[in-house]
This record gives sequence, C-alpha cells and structure tokens, in this order.
Amino acid sequence: MPHDQDVEGENDPESASTYECLECGTVVEANTHPGVCECGGEFQNRAKSLE
Repeated sequence: MPHDQDVEGENDPESASTYECLECGTVVEANTHPGVCECGGEFQNRAKSLE
C-alpha cells in the first residue's frame, strides 16, 4: 500500500493490527494481541516503537 493513502478503519477498534514476532519475524494480523508465536517468541504491535 502506498504511504500517501489513508488506511480505511485506521481508528476503528474493530480493525486488525499487525503484530511481529520479536524472535523469528513472523508477521500476523489480529483484532486482539495474538499472544505467543509458534517459535515461543513474543509478538509486538508493529505500530508501537521498540524503544
């Protein structure tokens, strides 16, 4: 998706967020926190800073 376009439902609480495993890099989309990855790593919401 081009960066200059608005994302539909961006502020909609029902829209899915993108999460990435901090261990293996698996990316998933989910409406709620997906918990633990199959590799045992923790998922981090990609919209949040790692700092």
